[in-house]
Formats: sequence, C-alpha cells, structure tokens
Amino acid sequence: MSAQAALVAAVRKLKAAGVADPARDARLLLAHAMGIGSDRLTLHLGDELSGEQIGTFDCCILQREKRQPVSQIIGARVFFGRSFKVTPDVLDPRPETEILIIEALKHPFSRVLDIGTGSGCIISTLLVEQPQAQGVGVDISEAALAVAGENATSVGVSTRVEFVRSDWFNEVSGSFDLIVSNPPYIDEDEWQTLEPEPKDWEPKIALTPGPDGSLPYRIIAEKAPEYLSKGGRVLVEIGWKQGAQVARFFENQGFSDVRILSDLDGRDRVVCARMI
Repeated sequence: MSAQAALVAAVRKLKAAGVADPARDARLLLAHAMGIGSDRLTLHLGDELSGEQIGTFDCCILQREKRQPVSQIIGARVFFGRSFKVTPDVLDPRPETEILIIEALKHPFSRVLDIGTGSGCIISTLLVEQPQAQGVGVDISEAALAVAGENATSVGVSTRVEFVRSDWFNEVSGSFDLIVSNPPYIDEDEWQTLEPEPKDWEPKIALTPGPDGSLPYRIIAEKAPEYLSKGGRVLVEIGWKQGAQVARFFENQGFSDVRILSDLDGRDRVVCARMI
C-alpha cells in the first residue's frame, strides 16, 4: 500500500470518528509511522509502506479513533520550538501557553517557581531561554514530576531545576523573582462537557480544581507575596472568561501593574502582576 492510499483511508476513518481535523492528524501520525518529519511527508506520499509501517500506522489511527490526543500517541509535542515528552499523566502543552513564555522572557529573572508544573514545558523552556537562571517546579502528581524530570534532562536544564511534590506552596521554600503557573481552572460542570481528548485522556486533576475554577488563582494571589522578591512577577494562564476576576484577585493582594494578555484569537489568556 502506498503512503497516499493509507493516508486517504485514515482521513476517512478519523472523520467518521468525529475528529476535528482528520487530515492534519492523519498526516502527523503517518509521518510518525514512517519515521520522518511531518514537513517531509508530501515528498514521500508515493512511497510503498512496509508491513511494519502499516501496522504502526493502523495502531495509531485506531487510538486516534478512540480520541486519544495525537501527542500522547506520538509521545511528544513541540512547544516553543522544542520537543517535550507527553503522557496521559500530564497536560498536552498548548500553543496558547507560549504567550506566557514570551511575556516572562521580556524581563530577566534569576529564580523561577512553576506551580503545577505538569510536563515541565514551561519551566524548562524558561530555563533554556535564560541560561543563568535556576528553577523549582512543583506538582501534586508524582507521575507528572517524573515526566517533567525527563523533559528537563532532554532539553539540558536538569542541573538548574528542582522538582518537588507539593500541594500548591506547601513544600516550597525560598524567594523567587518570577512565579508562573498554568493551573487547573475549569469548573467541574464545564469539565463534564469537554471534548473526549481532554476529558477522557488528560488528568482530571490538571484540568479542574472542582466546582470553583477560580480557586487556584485565589491561592496563588494570596500566597505568592510570601515567596516573591521585591519587584517580582507572577504570570498565570487563565480561562478566556476569567481575566477580570483573576486580575482583581491580584489587585486585592496589593500587586501592581496588573495586566490581562490576549491570545491570537483575542481571548483573555494570561494575567500578569508585579509585587511592589
């Protein structure tokens, strides 16, 4: 079977399974099965697939029909130009989170704390981009911390980051000039309505804190001043309806320069604040 014929059949299957972008996903999975970059797939669509490649591709498509995310099937996601390991124990890094990275890098920092680090993509990226900085990433999930550690090693920052199991700030010590977080912020009622990819395959604890999706931001706004140096910054990713509310949390705790950043679709995505 040619790669082109396999691709056409796979797109048909994924479309029938309700996958949002069947052509894109089928191409990514076919490139994975063939062991080539997705940007080179067009050049190889005339190739005949080996039995092993057909078997791998069929398995990948079967998993995608079950709505398992492509990143979990492949085992990795590119974030800010680097590949990070992804498993069902961590959130799939989203492109929108790169907005937080870009804003964080606008000012230098020497010590960064990542609350709810998950895959570690945020803190590892920040440390790669700021070679003199040190960091601490915390998460309540041991499995997530293991993935974060592997990712830190793969991008070469393992000697500059410590991963700690902690429920929010409970096991955190020291002072930081930057605190970042992409916490669980979806109300549990809303979580029930999510598409199968996040709802069935990503860790619930990383998506929703329970009935009140704003709870993590209240915790961060209240506790962050204890760990921030003078002039230190906090950046948190938010749900698109939460900007004004989260900004008030930080303003009420005495933070200055509180701003709401939008994503490329014009939706509120990150709240920034500075400790006076």
